[in-house]
Order: sequence, then structure tokens, then C-alpha cells
Amino acid sequence: MRILMLSKALVNGAYQKKCEELAALPNVELIVAVPPAWHEPRVGVIPLERRFTCGYRMVTLPIVFNGRHHLHFYPTFGRLVHQTHPDIVHADEESFNLATFLALHASVQYGARCCFYNYANIDRFYPPPFNLFERYAFRHASHAFACTNEAAAIMRRHGYTGPLTILPQFGVDPDLYTPAHRGLPSRHNLVIGYIGRLVPEKGVLDLLEAVARLPETIHLRLIGDGVLRPAIEARTAALSIGARVELLPSIPSTRVPDELRRIDILVLPSHTTRTWKEQFGRILVEAMSCAVPVVGSSSAAIPDVIGNAGIIYPEGNIAALTAALQRLADDPALRSDLGQRGRERVLAHYTQAAIARSYHTAYRSMLK
Repeated sequence: MRILMLSKALVNGAYQKKCEELAALPNVELIVAVPPAWHEPRVGVIPLERRFTCGYRMVTLPIVFNGRHHLHFYPTFGRLVHQTHPDIVHADEESFNLATFLALHASVQYGARCCFYNYANIDRFYPPPFNLFERYAFRHASHAFACTNEAAAIMRRHGYTGPLTILPQFGVDPDLYTPAHRGLPSRHNLVIGYIGRLVPEKGVLDLLEAVARLPETIHLRLIGDGVLRPAIEARTAALSIGARVELLPSIPSTRVPDELRRIDILVLPSHTTRTWKEQFGRILVEAMSCAVPVVGSSSAAIPDVIGNAGIIYPEGNIAALTAALQRLADDPALRSDLGQRGRERVLAHYTQAAIARSYHTAYRSMLK
């Protein structure tokens, strides 16, 4: 079974572990096509990290309209299909993207079976040509993957009738994302952390407001880049909490486990907007794998991802977020318990090996 996967997400080195796990499974020959970098809108350039590349072939392709989520494409992908003769082409993009349409079109012409991946969890009308791309994908895909039940339901309402699997795009390597070696944490000098994009919908300003209401022994470490950075700096100064707030630039994916082990609590304070709500919140499962207790807002997928392994508060409710953080600060045993529950939840549901096996099962079904 020769699989050709096209994925801009796999510029992230930590994500590549899924490819190693997949390539190690029976009867799999895997080729992965990636761009040399991805220009994330409102954040910056994410260069390709070659981190977990054993057992499969990684090919770098030129990309056009880099940074345009729905309009980017790979002009030489059809040539790669012709050269590799895949049985399965996995376009790791939304059904309504130009890259997906062109990848599936090239693959259908060759005779390969195709699949795609949808995150979209807000039901909306796609104007031409995006609705035409979606219809083409729905007609020609042998399988589809969706991140959540909500995303799957939207696909069904839009007319997709084929086989569909609800599955995270990537899991977590529990040997990379390991807990810190420390005893029962102290209630003093806690470090609350956020790692991710610094954009308004991620709710980071709420986290600043909450930390300003907490005792001075509680510090905040923010790691990431994005258009919200000037507003974060200004609000930190206005709240007079500069001595307690670290604002650091984004880091390579494989450094994230080390940073997670340096914090005591991870917060994802996402806000639902008219055009976006949290689709998964991968940093949550990464923190949980490191046995770091997590606090998340109620935005979309967050409660389902956390389950009983953390604290959920109503999104946008700064008083509730403050109370949740104060509760964790006052109760080291609770932090330890939630951290252990998070680790167990990842081992049960979110490892890269388990995710790879689920994809393998779906791929095999496509060839029957």
C-alpha cells in the first residue's frame, strides 16, 4: 500500500512522528510532500523542521500563495503523483481548498484512491469556486476524516455521503512529551503558561486580566508570535504586572515539551468568534502528556479534548478563569491529580501510534 500524503502541517517536526509510526505498520510505503515553510497569517513564517523522518520519504515541493489557507497549491504535485504511482493520496487539507481540489484531481486522473481532512466546525456557505472544490472532493473521495463530531455533521449537511472517520489530525508522542521529574508542587511561585498564536481569538488578554487579580507569587509565561503582541505588551504595562509576565517568541515544535515541563498550569482561553471557534487545541494534549494540569475555556472542542483531566470555565468569563487558577494555586494535590489524569487520557486516546493505527485501518478500507 503506497500512500502519498500532502500536508503543510507536517513542517512541524513533532507532528512527523505520526508518519514514522504509520510507515512502520504492515504493508505501508509512505511518501510525504511538504512545503519548505508555511507562512501562517498574522503570525509569521514556520520553517520546515526535519525531526522524525525515518522509514518514509519526505519530499519538499514549491508552494504558490503560501499563507493563503484556501488558495495555496503545489504546482508540481501532479508530477509527483505520476512519479510515485500511489495507491492512496491523502490531501491533508479541507475539502474546499484549492490545494485539495488540485491534489484530488491529479490523483483521480491517475486512478489513486483519495481522502481529505476537515477541521471546519462553523457551518457557512462557500462561494464559488470553493463550493465547487468541496463538491468535487465529496464526489471523488473514497474516505474523509473530520476532527470532531461537529465538523463531521457539517460535511454531511453539505452533501458528503461517503465513509467518514472522526480522528485527530495528529497525536502526541508520549516519549517526547514526558512529565517533569518533580515532587508534589509548591503553592508558591507558580508559573502559568500559554503556548500558541498571539491572535485575538485565542483569548490571551483574558489570561493577563486573570493573572493581574492573582497573588504576586503567581507568574505568567507567554510563548508565541502574532499580531496581538503589541496589545499584550501594552496591557501588561497598564496592569503593572510586567515583573510577573514573560513574553517570549515562538519556538521550534520539538522544544515545546521542555517549555511545558517548566510551567505548573497550562491555559487555553480561546474565544468563539463569528468566523472561528476552537477546533481542537493541540497544546492541551501536549501539556496533558507532560502531566501539566490544564485550564480551558468552553469554546467548541476544548471540553471534549480535556474531558475530566482539567478545568473548564465559560469562555470570556475572567472571574471564572481567575477562580479556576486560584483554586489550582491553592491545591497542589489537585494539580498533581489533574496532571496524572491528563497523562492517562493521552495514553488512552491521543498517542501518535494509536492515531497512526486508526489511519492505517481507514486506508486499508479504501482499497477494498
